[in-house]
Amino acid sequence: MAKPGRAGDQAGGGRKGRRRLIAHVGVQKTGTTSLQRHLQRNVQALADRLVVLTPQEGTPMRPLGRAAIAYSLRPAPDTEDALRLAIGDVLDGIPDNGLPVLLSHENLAGAMPGNGGETRLYPALPRIAALLAAQAKDFAVELVFYSRNMDRWRPSVWAQAVRTDGYAETLESFLDQTAGLPGWGELARRLAEGLGADRVTRLRLEDEPDPLRPGALLLAHAGLSEAEIAALQPLDAPSMERLNPGSTEFLRRLNGLALNPHARDRVADLVARTQPLFNADYRPAGTL
Repeated sequence: MAKPGRAGDQAGGGRKGRRRLIAHVGVQKTGTTSLQRHLQRNVQALADRLVVLTPQEGTPMRPLGRAAIAYSLRPAPDTEDALRLAIGDVLDGIPDNGLPVLLSHENLAGAMPGNGGETRLYPALPRIAALLAAQAKDFAVELVFYSRNMDRWRPSVWAQAVRTDGYAETLESFLDQTAGLPGWGELARRLAEGLGADRVTRLRLEDEPDPLRPGALLLAHAGLSEAEIAALQPLDAPSMERLNPGSTEFLRRLNGLALNPHARDRVADLVARTQPLFNADYRPAGTL
């Protein structure tokens, strides 16, 4: 398995001198939002070292994420074609300045458990990675993902699925449905089988040294020194995305109603903005 900051890649040239394209694929609930906020806050400071691509509104990265999710939930010729087009649009927009490219989008991993009936551990990700590598043939493509302790990750994924994906079942049910998930090493193995072990890097969220400078391990992998990472402007505070338990339970019950999806999303946004109206100390049975 490749390690952060491999010496052979420090100068920005990938294998056989090709330009590096580092695809950070999340995964969901491993601190990606904070990491991307940190990258964007420091995009000018990084401009002479990296091309940074995150899912900013109005950029091709937004449809790329939607296309990857759609393909993962329904792999078919039409969804694969749409994903190819979305990848192509992102690649076409990369400036021709020779710098390594850091592309960060958690939805490139595909649907997380709880989204659209998915209960497996990113089964489509190896194919998505292969499509990206095939289209970016002029780049030295690498895949990076963060892992998180499964006992903490699964409840966090459940809460996110309730909030954003209309998941209506209880935490106990979700944990039962995902009890057979393999470890992160199995995902890394599947990716390595398709891309090669030297092109796949797993980083542990628990190893990140500073919550106000998220993504330090990823930036080290991209070639930045400890001093360069330490000089970046920190976040004011870590992202706190998870709703309080009362808000999550309200949305879970709401998800069981036959609401128009647009109306449901508007209510979810309102709940997220007004969490003090809900009992922050309420925990449904089985909540960890």
